[in-house]
Amino acid sequence: MNGIVAILKKWYGGFEHAASSLQSVLLLVIRLYWGWQLFESGVGKFQHIDKVVEFFGSLNLPAPEVTARLISGLELVGGALLFVGLFARPISLLLTGNMIAAYITADREAFFSFLSEPDKFQGAAPFIYLLVSLIVLIFGPGSLSLDGVISRVWNKREAKS
Repeated sequence: MNGIVAILKKWYGGFEHAASSLQSVLLLVIRLYWGWQLFESGVGKFQHIDKVVEFFGSLNLPAPEVTARLISGLELVGGALLFVGLFARPISLLLTGNMIAAYITADREAFFSFLSEPDKFQGAAPFIYLLVSLIVLIFGPGSLSLDGVISRVWNKREAKS
């Protein structure tokens, strides 16, 4: 019986190690792809800021000019930070709030159909950005990120102290 338990523990440990490595790669792919998409969205908003201001005005958002520039900047800078994995959790928190606000203001019907019509909720423009923001917020950027590198350097310095 002890032999079987030892084999299972060894097998499970190997599986857990492999899954952990795969998690870092998956988080890297998610961050690179969607960070770039957010960055490009921010750039696009700045290139067409008049249209964004007009759209935000049509949503009755306060100070549409300022709000449009703030959101454009958040997407541009936030996308770049997500891409490299720097300050990933704080920026993911801001992006999560931004995407919830986008749902409530621009896709209100989809937002409130979360339980009744999940396809409508999932089909709305903010969905994938919200999902990615939540994934990085919850799981972190992974070890293949600048946050991961900084963490390893700090841990080595603390271990030497």
